Amino acid sequence: MRIAKPLLLITTPIGVIGAIYEAYRQAGGLVILMVALMSLIGVAFGTLVYTIRREAAEEKQRLAAKQAIQANASEQA
Repeated sequence: MRIAKPLLLITTPIGVIGAIYEAYRQAGGLVILMVALMSLIGVAFGTLVYTIRREAAEEKQRLAAKQAIQANASEQA
């Protein structure tokens, strides 16, 4: 995985750019639809990642507040 991950991060965008170029050569204007679809998928994926990170941060904050309340209660007892 040490080699595969960086390799995929480099070759995937190169492959996508190559595919867009070939789509333009083959079908011309239809490449607009392909780019629009890839953009839509990218936005959906970005929104999913943003939501997961936001919910994880909220959960972490909620747990920290709960621990602070428990620590405060144990100090008073």
